[in-house]
Amino acid sequence: METDERLARALADIDAYFELAREGEAVTGELRAELAMLRQTLDQLETATLLSGENDRLNAIVTLHPGAGGTESQDWAEMLLRMYRRWAERHGFKVSLVDYQPGEEAGLKSATFTVTGEYSFGLLSSEIGVHRLVRISPFDAAARRHTSFASVFVSPEIDDDIKLEIKPEDLRVDTYRSGGKGGQHVNTTDSAVRITHIPTNTVAQCQNERSQHRNREMAMKVLRSKLYELELLKRREASDKLEELKGDNAFGNQIRSYVLHPYRIVKDHRTKLEIGDADRVLDGDLDPFIKAYLLSKRTTAKVG
Repeated sequence: METDERLARALADIDAYFELAREGEAVTGELRAELAMLRQTLDQLETATLLSGENDRLNAIVTLHPGAGGTESQDWAEMLLRMYRRWAERHGFKVSLVDYQPGEEAGLKSATFTVTGEYSFGLLSSEIGVHRLVRISPFDAAARRHTSFASVFVSPEIDDDIKLEIKPEDLRVDTYRSGGKGGQHVNTTDSAVRITHIPTNTVAQCQNERSQHRNREMAMKVLRSKLYELELLKRREASDKLEELKGDNAFGNQIRSYVLHPYRIVKDHRTKLEIGDADRVLDGDLDPFIKAYLLSKRTTAKVG
């Protein structure tokens, strides 16, 4: 219903601009802007028609981890965090940082955040895998070219009413002092919470709230979502282990390469789609890659 109303308003605005143009008003710029926005909305709706999974409509929980390479890869993981935030802004989605572990010199050691918005999980599931960056290192005094890796994993934020048995004795709960980007008042007490599901060695943590209770609640929500996705993978027999889906965080397993030197291009290795404007992609323009992946996934399913 909200989408229908948005389209109706857009069409009404376009009709109004056409009417003004017929009356001699100089509204060409405004009309072009409205048509561009309508085209973008229709592209997003077309992409949404490719999403039919049982959890595709849900919110997403995204986790970033740098690969080997120290500061280089940690900085790359930070760049990916910004890229996904900018993508979410383009869609009007809300991003909430759940956990952030800063790198020693720059970047991050790990980050978990939620993306709230319809179909955010279905769209971002196309980003699961290893992302590769090639650039002249800003941390290398000799200005040499470096290759960095970072992994992205996405799980659906499941509702509390979904049946998922988690035994209290299977959980280990640790508290620690918050650090990083939580604000000046966050790290004054041991309010951060890390929960480990011992049978699967699945870990979820949250340090973004001042209250230990709120952090524990959010960490438990993240853990439930991770365990639920793990169970779905087992049922679908799409992978023997969750780690096989993630792939090794190193060369040869990347789903996408972002090359900033000696030329600038972003290439998806699954769909072969290439975009020459790497800066635009890193600023959050991921929709062409997401749509191409979803189209190839549907084609593969039909062939299978």
